[in-house]
Amino acid sequence: MPKTALLSASSASRARRALARLSFAVLAGTGAFALSCDSSLAARENIVIARPFEVGSSLSGNYLAAIVAGAERDTLAASTFFREALRDDPKNPDLTDRAFVAALANGNMAEGLALAGRVIAHDRANGLAHLSRGVDMIKNRKYAAARAELAKGGGDRRRDITSTLLSAWSYAGAKDTRRALATLDTLTDDAFVVFRDYHAGMIADLGGDKAEAEKRFKSAYNAEKNTLRLVDAYARFLATHGRRDEAKQLYLTFNEVAPNHPIVIAGLAALDEGKPLPPFVRSADEGAGEVLYGLGAVGGRQGDELASLIYLRLSLYLAPENALALVTLGDVYERMKQEEAAIDLYQSVAKDDPLRVNADVQAALLLETLGKSKEATDALAAIVAAHPQNQEALTALGNLQRSRKAFADAAATYTRVLDLRAPTDKSQWLLYYYRGIANERRKDWPAAEADLKKALELNPDQPLVLNYLGYSWVDQGANLDEAFKMLRRAVDLRQRDGYVVDSLGWAYYRLGRYDDAVRELEKAIDLKPSDPVINDHLGDAYWRIGRKLEAHFQWNHARDLNPDPDDLPKILDKIKNGMTEKPEIAGNNGKTGAL
Repeated sequence: MPKTALLSASSASRARRALARLSFAVLAGTGAFALSCDSSLAARENIVIARPFEVGSSLSGNYLAAIVAGAERDTLAASTFFREALRDDPKNPDLTDRAFVAALANGNMAEGLALAGRVIAHDRANGLAHLSRGVDMIKNRKYAAARAELAKGGGDRRRDITSTLLSAWSYAGAKDTRRALATLDTLTDDAFVVFRDYHAGMIADLGGDKAEAEKRFKSAYNAEKNTLRLVDAYARFLATHGRRDEAKQLYLTFNEVAPNHPIVIAGLAALDEGKPLPPFVRSADEGAGEVLYGLGAVGGRQGDELASLIYLRLSLYLAPENALALVTLGDVYERMKQEEAAIDLYQSVAKDDPLRVNADVQAALLLETLGKSKEATDALAAIVAAHPQNQEALTALGNLQRSRKAFADAAATYTRVLDLRAPTDKSQWLLYYYRGIANERRKDWPAAEADLKKALELNPDQPLVLNYLGYSWVDQGANLDEAFKMLRRAVDLRQRDGYVVDSLGWAYYRLGRYDDAVRELEKAIDLKPSDPVINDHLGDAYWRIGRKLEAHFQWNHARDLNPDPDDLPKILDKIKNGMTEKPEIAGNNGKTGAL
């Protein structure tokens, strides 16, 4: 087994770390999508904002608390404390700016819009303030005034495309489709083609120009076939105009790339059942919201969480009934380690929406992250009971069972998921990998080996599987030539992955090649200095080559890094007594190959 979950004392923690590096479900597909903040926006704000909150009694105290909250990405606390600080110093321009940004990021739209005018009073060219006011005017159908506001921001490339797209939707709101399309066509940069034609297709469709809409949708789709939101919009357009077979083919083609996305499954089901598939953009508000969501989704993927939050919140203000939007915003909060806010957003998805089950799964997993294990288990069990064929829910349950060391149950659950999938589905590699780890941990190596081989068959160059199977063979002294080829290939593919490099180093250790082990393990430490397992491994390797002082240093460091409870007693014993026993060398069982 790999050093990620094999026969070594540290195997269980390594398995958890290996699995933590993978995300099984990508709820938002592979492109730019749209967010929302619904007529339940007021209710949603209350859930996220109106919790009891104790503020300070001094300007300086509230200001410092707001700065700390911002650094911790706690948008609720930052917004609350900046609001209170501004009350004590209402003419302070810096405080006004910070309170404005914090209010928008937290979804306090009424407060943010009120502050936008105060920001502009001291900073006439503030692009964000003009953007927020322009968005508000679109919502209130003051389209000419909206364009005037949007034109005042000026500035960078991202702001230019935002202003152009929103201005086009303002013309669409005024039922001037020709001007709307002409505005979009000023975007000639190749990087904007998909965005431009995607929105042009929706605007032309809204304006009743079927031929232009089809031309634009086709152009965008031919440039980018793997964007869920575009596929869904184009399929809905085709279905609305009686071309349901073509719509179905679009969904099926996407399903080959990203199998079983709930929006695609729901679209296919509606087509098969003869149900209507109306456009998801039915007004200028929703179209403008789609612009902002797409930009927010891109920002989130690029790691700019603050910009992403603001774009998404503005989108929610305009287009409140988009479940994918709520899920995407929840994902941003999840990545910022604001689990409770993320749970609120996931739980706000409509009960009958295709994404609701996925949102519930994510909320349950976050309950586990928050240490609410019983609640997480109960929630997932209820989801699976209600939706016994939902692959996302079953996979999440299997992962939870594995994390609780219920390996037999986990393997059985993964089998249930595999039974629901087509045998030729290459994405199954991940399920075979998961089940392989569960089978190894329950000491059924033949089944584990078969699963890992199957995972490699489906995804031959997958570094995590190469790493796991290669190390497993080394640890057992089997197939050593092939095993080291796998480990070296895994390192070539993931040179910056400390866990994978550690596997190669620990494999050398298991073969008694301690100098080689030290070399690789030192590389792994440079990549993951705070990992207790790698520190423990390097300590062992140092001891074997006589660097005993350094060995104790590494073991002490491993002890202080919160190691797995199963590993801690052995680390403490090494700190006290060193390593006196002769190590067992892998391969001394007649199975060795010529390395």
